[in-house]
Amino acid sequence: MAVNIPGVISIVIFYLIILAVGVWAGRRTGKASSNEVFLAGRNMGLVVTLFTMTATMVGGGFINGTAEIIARSGLVWTQAPVGYCVGMFIGGMFFAPKMRRAGYVTMFDPFQEVYGVRVGGLMCLPHFMGDVFWTAAVLSALGSTISIIMDLNNTLSIVLSAVIAVGYTFLGGLRSVAYTDVIQLLCIGVGLSIACPFTVRNPAVELSSLGTDWLGTVRSKDIGVFIDYYGVVALGGIPWQAYFQRILACRSVSMARLSSCFAAVMCLMFAIPPALMGLAGAAADWNATGYPGEVPLSSESLSYILPLSLQYLSPTPVAIIGIGTLSAAVMSSADSSVLASATVFTNNLYRNAIRPQATDREMVWVLRIAILVAGVLATVMAISVSSVYGLYVMCSDLMYVILFPQFTCVIFLPSANAYGGLSGFLVSLVLRLLSGEPLIGLRPLLKFPFYNDVDGQLFPVRTVAMLSSFAAIILVSMLTNAAFRRHWVPNSWDILKRFTGEESRKTLHDDGGEGCNGAVEAEVELSHGSLLGKEAQLHDERHEMGEKTKLRGSE
Repeated sequence: MAVNIPGVISIVIFYLIILAVGVWAGRRTGKASSNEVFLAGRNMGLVVTLFTMTATMVGGGFINGTAEIIARSGLVWTQAPVGYCVGMFIGGMFFAPKMRRAGYVTMFDPFQEVYGVRVGGLMCLPHFMGDVFWTAAVLSALGSTISIIMDLNNTLSIVLSAVIAVGYTFLGGLRSVAYTDVIQLLCIGVGLSIACPFTVRNPAVELSSLGTDWLGTVRSKDIGVFIDYYGVVALGGIPWQAYFQRILACRSVSMARLSSCFAAVMCLMFAIPPALMGLAGAAADWNATGYPGEVPLSSESLSYILPLSLQYLSPTPVAIIGIGTLSAAVMSSADSSVLASATVFTNNLYRNAIRPQATDREMVWVLRIAILVAGVLATVMAISVSSVYGLYVMCSDLMYVILFPQFTCVIFLPSANAYGGLSGFLVSLVLRLLSGEPLIGLRPLLKFPFYNDVDGQLFPVRTVAMLSSFAAIILVSMLTNAAFRRHWVPNSWDILKRFTGEESRKTLHDDGGEGCNGAVEAEVELSHGSLLGKEAQLHDERHEMGEKTKLRGSE
C-alpha cells in the first residue's frame, strides 16, 4: 500500500495549527512564574476549564477504546464513559471544593501535609508510573493507527506527535495545554460528528444483523470482574494530577465544582459517536469493502475498529478528517500527562524534599526539564516496549487500589497519619501483585474464590485490595495516634518523626477529633503550598466581596 499523501498533508497541517496555538498561548503567559506555568495563574475561566478537563478525559484511549469494547463485548461492557462520568461527578461535588478552597498546587500537597515529605513523596510513585505508561500507550496506539491507515512509518508518527505535544507544553505550561485542548476537543467533536453518519449509513453496514448482541451480556461468573472494572474507571479516575491541575487552576471553588460536573456530562456525550462507529464496524460486511485483511476481523484487528471503519466505511476526505481527530485525541492526553508528572516532580519532590530554598525561576526551569524527560521516556517506551498497554493497565489498577483510599483519607479522615498511610500502601500493593495480571505475564500467587486457570481471577480482587487499604489506614492510624499521644510507647519509636521532631505537622483537619486530640506540641511549619492556599482564599474572598458590591450598586 502506498503512502496516503493527502492524509499525511492533512495531519501535518493539523499539527502545525496545534503547535501555533500552543506557542501563541505560551506567549500570553507573560512572566514565567511557577504559579503561571503550574496553574495558569489560577485564572482559568469556566469555558476553557470545561474544554480542557473534558479533553483530558476524552483522549485517544477513550475514543478508540469505546469503539473497540462495544464492538467486541457490547454496550454493557463499555464502562469507561459511564465510569468517567460518575467519577467526575464525585470528584466535582466532594473532592474539588476541598482541594480548591485549600489552594494547593498539586493533588499530592495534602499527602505531604498529613503524611510528611517522605511518605507523601512515596505516594507520587504510582502516579509517575501511570502517567508515563499512559502517555506511551496512547502514543503507541496512534503510531499503529497511522501506520495502518496512512502506511506511514510507525516510529516517525510517534516521534512527531510527541515532539509537538512536548514542545508547546515546554513553552507555555498549563495555559498552552489548556488552549490547545480547546482546539483539540473541537476537532474531536466536529470530526467524529462528520464521520459517524457516513460510517453508519455505509451500504456494507447492516445494523439489524447484530440483533441484541450489541447490548452484550454479563454472565453470573463475571459479576465480580464487572464490579472491579467499574471501580477502576469511576473511583480510580479521581486521584489523577491532570484532573486536579485543572481544578486547582479555576478562578473559584464554585467554578471548579461546575466545570467538573459539566465535563462529566460532556464525556458521556463524546462517547456516542465512537460507540456508533464501533457498532457499524461490528455489523459491516467487510468483504463488500476494500478491506484487504482477514475476514471476519481478527481479535487484533478489532483493536483498530475505529480507524478501520474510518478508512473503509467512509469517503476518503471524511477518513482524513477522522484520522486528524484521532491525532487530536492522543495529543490532548499526552500533553496533560506529561505536564502532570513534571508538575508533581517539581513541586512535591524537588521543592518540598530536595531543595526547599529553590527560587521561582529555578522551579520553572526544573519543570521544563522534567517535561522533556517525561516526554522522552514515554516516547522511548512507545517505540521499544511491546507490552506498554499492559503496564498502563497495571498502573491504572494501582491508582484505584493504592491512591484512591489514600487520597480519600488525607482529605476526609482527621485521624489519618503516616503510619496508617504507609501500612495501607504496602497492604494494597502486596495484595494486588499477589493477585496477578495476565497482561504483563504476572501469575497469581494468591488465588481468590472462583479462580480457574481459564478465566483467571473472577473475584473483585482490585476492590478487595482497595478496601483492605482503607482498613489498614484507619486501624493503624488509630492505634499509632493512641500509642504515641497517650505515651503507651516511647517517643524513640516514632521513626517517621510524625509525632516528635521537626517533621511533625498538624493535619488538614483541626477539629479536635480523636485523631488530633490537640496534643501536637511541635511548631507548625507553613509550607509553600499552604501560603499559596492563603493567597487563593484571599483572592476568592476579594472576588466574592466585589460581586456583592456590584449587586448593592445595581440595587
